[in-house]
Amino acid sequence: MGDKALRVLTCGDVYGRFDALFSRVRAIQKKSGQFEMLLCAGSFFGTSPESQALWEEYKSGKKKAPIQTYILGANNQETVKHFKDIDGCELADNIIYLGRKGLFTGASGLQIAYLSGIESSSDPAPAYCFTAKDVVSLKTSLTSNSNFKGVDILLTSPWPRDVFNYGNAPANEASKKCGSSLIANLAFSLRPRYHFAALEGENYERLPYRNHLVLQENAQHVSRFISLASVGNLDKKKYIYAFNIVPMSLMEVAELVKQPLDVTECPYRKSETETQKRREGSKQIDEEEPAQQFFFDLNKPQGKKRQSNARGGQHSQTKQPRKHPQPSGPCWFCLASPEVEKHLVVSIGDNCYVALAKGGLTLDHVLILPIGHYQATVDLSGDVIKEVELYKSALKKFFRTKGKRYVMFERNYKSQHLQLQVVPLPLSCCTTEDIKESFIVQAQEQGIELLEIPEHSDIKQIVQPGTPYFYVELDSGEKLFHRIKKNFPLQFGREVLASESILNIPTRADWRECKSSREEEESHTKTFREAFEPFDFTMED
Repeated sequence: MGDKALRVLTCGDVYGRFDALFSRVRAIQKKSGQFEMLLCAGSFFGTSPESQALWEEYKSGKKKAPIQTYILGANNQETVKHFKDIDGCELADNIIYLGRKGLFTGASGLQIAYLSGIESSSDPAPAYCFTAKDVVSLKTSLTSNSNFKGVDILLTSPWPRDVFNYGNAPANEASKKCGSSLIANLAFSLRPRYHFAALEGENYERLPYRNHLVLQENAQHVSRFISLASVGNLDKKKYIYAFNIVPMSLMEVAELVKQPLDVTECPYRKSETETQKRREGSKQIDEEEPAQQFFFDLNKPQGKKRQSNARGGQHSQTKQPRKHPQPSGPCWFCLASPEVEKHLVVSIGDNCYVALAKGGLTLDHVLILPIGHYQATVDLSGDVIKEVELYKSALKKFFRTKGKRYVMFERNYKSQHLQLQVVPLPLSCCTTEDIKESFIVQAQEQGIELLEIPEHSDIKQIVQPGTPYFYVELDSGEKLFHRIKKNFPLQFGREVLASESILNIPTRADWRECKSSREEEESHTKTFREAFEPFDFTMED
């Protein structure tokens, strides 16, 4: 991050355990070097006589905080007495009360928005509470500036309600019911890069979430919500968090808006089309297209590695962990399916397999499929995605040795099991730009809006599970995407590649018109498998 990066510490509820907190901070600084500041979310003061006596030692100067410490106001009536100046002030050497609400801007340009207290529905509210008026006032004072892009840090005591939506769940189920809807509304408007909260006694670090609608709004920075446990808790839960941050005002836009791979939808953005998506998702199975069957033999070893593991019969499926999702009905593509025939497999990994396409556009048209039952790429777990990427890389290298580049596409529409179609094209027939142009032009002719996905995005950042879509990936890494809203031509991907502008084999656009005998299919599979073996990572010891 360079010289502009600030080193910041944040902690959860202190509850008057000042010595424990500052002793820990000293140990951290001794080991890792100096930090610029310590931010305290939640309750700083305790209510016991012991904590009151200890505070007097800091207030008198007998003891001193080892770092510039910024705190929020009271969360209960008992501690209101410590905060006599609502606009914020220094309470003791190096301990600063930020105030009821506002924006603190450091000399470095770091912007910290803050809101003290807990939510109250009554107005006037108790001194330790905030109301809807307070939130509107804070939002308006910051967002009324036309140049407002968000804040670096938001500091509150309560969690925002429903922060776990679309993300990882907190360990404690009870935490799902906590939180303030007003804080959620504030976080949605202020778009903090980091939002810290406390009060729940939990350490919860939510996956980062995006602050823009992909393909509809300009890319913006992501937000990270982090809740910290209370200082010195007996369960040894994390209560202090160290991080580096460059103020957004000093960052290049391209660097600021980079999207991490695990980014999710914004938890506070309520989708009006969720019900429709679910309806469409269940409708896809009802309207299942006649199965494009790609079969393999569970009883035959599929190469050196398979043979050494095989124990015979159905129980030789050592590559099918029990954790895989199960289909609700018959599925032609799951390894455990009783419908399965005995050919066309090329390679089987731990989570995915590759099979020659039945009725393929070309003799080396293959598919990458998950072993478990997943409907689309957006449903895949991390382990499956990693292996898909390994297969893509291996196929890319293999096809390059044959003087070819591949095009991969997926149609998550009227299909029950994910099929990543990988079609190799001779380098001499067209450039990557020609292929991209053909997809875009032919999509326009059919009234299909095919958009290029931003460089730092992937399919999981664009749609939620259950949303129908069509997706193309070129071997250059360029990606095209269409969100299916009504009808979509089932053979569109094949039609583009079979058209005159690319392979010029229009009669093979429909897989059902490309039948081969069982013997021919077995022969083609054997030839492909043997040629691909040097590139097959599953064959490695």
